[in-house]
Amino acid sequence: MTEQRWNLVADIGGTNARFAALREGQLESEFEFYHSVEEYPQFSDLIIKLRDEIALATGFVGAPHSVCLAVACPADVEHISFTNSHWEFTKTHLLEWFDCQELVVINDFEAVAHGITELGADDCIKIGGGEPQAHKPVGILGAGTGLGMAALISHSDGYHVLDTEGGHADFAPVGQRQMDVLTCLRQNFKRVSLERVLSGKGIVNIYNAICQMEGTDPTLTTPPDVVTAALANSNPQALTALDTFCESMGAAAGNLALTLGARGGIYIAGGVVPRFSEFFVNSGFREKFEDKGRFASYLQPMPVYLVTRNNLGLLGAAKKLQNT
Repeated sequence: MTEQRWNLVADIGGTNARFAALREGQLESEFEFYHSVEEYPQFSDLIIKLRDEIALATGFVGAPHSVCLAVACPADVEHISFTNSHWEFTKTHLLEWFDCQELVVINDFEAVAHGITELGADDCIKIGGGEPQAHKPVGILGAGTGLGMAALISHSDGYHVLDTEGGHADFAPVGQRQMDVLTCLRQNFKRVSLERVLSGKGIVNIYNAICQMEGTDPTLTTPPDVVTAALANSNPQALTALDTFCESMGAAAGNLALTLGARGGIYIAGGVVPRFSEFFVNSGFREKFEDKGRFASYLQPMPVYLVTRNNLGLLGAAKKLQNT
């Protein structure tokens, strides 16, 4: 067993909980641990298992010195309640459970934004536009179990992360097909936010709406089912659904770029889109990104990057600890 100071970082979404045990000063670690949220009734149940798992794998003794949890919900409150899972806990309980000297809890897309600052050229695929302008705002959005949005704002000492709940803004359809999808979704949801469309579950929501619009019984029930059928061109409704998803993401990304004046670029993160990256790059995403009427020329030079790097949230949580 090794007596040394170590830190723990986590990226906890609605489906998966990812952890990394870091030696002090590290941003990345070979010691990463993955768990399914649905397997544990309470977060505390996972912590008990995680302690033993980390000790066995790393030889680290005792409690972590610092802990940074990136959570898929608002994080600036004492009581943490996840938007897309059954987990909830308080920061007071976290301090007791981890027995750490320092606890930082941030929104998961704040962590992603911190991680963006560490990306290399091989970590992204560029989708149109020119070169990013230095010291200009950067917009970040990404689909997972939900939809996250954040921004990087440059200042004299580096950058500031603006974490948001923009994924819960209203879905604004572009074109007749998207408007018809919205009409169908309103039959199932009191309010249709962007997240109802631009997420893993959103892909299924779009597919079900397309089937309803075409009078076809839906046969696919999960996001991987829809994506696989679309990529194989074996289900026309799935293909239409994935096309609609990509175009809707383009429209939302364009709106974010306009809102922020994101001349530093837009980054598409999250675990969903990289699973069909080639399809996405060749879809109507960029066309809808720029399709802003009088402001099309404003958006045309703005670069968009699809992030392909794994575990960006863990990297960003470690960067947050480093900056704290």
